Amino acid sequence: MTSRVKRQKGYTRVSPKHQVTLPAGAMARAGLSVGDRLRVTVTRGGEVMLTREQDPIAEHAGALTGVYPDCYLDELREEWR
Repeated sequence: MTSRVKRQKGYTRVSPKHQVTLPAGAMARAGLSVGDRLRVTVTRGGEVMLTREQDPIAEHAGALTGVYPDCYLDELREEWR
């Protein structure tokens, strides 16, 4: 006979390996997906906060769009030939 663990929506437990599973609803509302890197901080009151690590490439990608003329990269490549 297998024992069933009673689960309460919105709660999780710490495993023997110090791991927790985030509820799918919380993941969706936070916009998190598999592979996202999170920063862990603890407040004075013992509250654990998870903050998504910012991806500097995604944050700055396309920032220079329109700064250089269309053929600029091709001209630079020609200089190396």
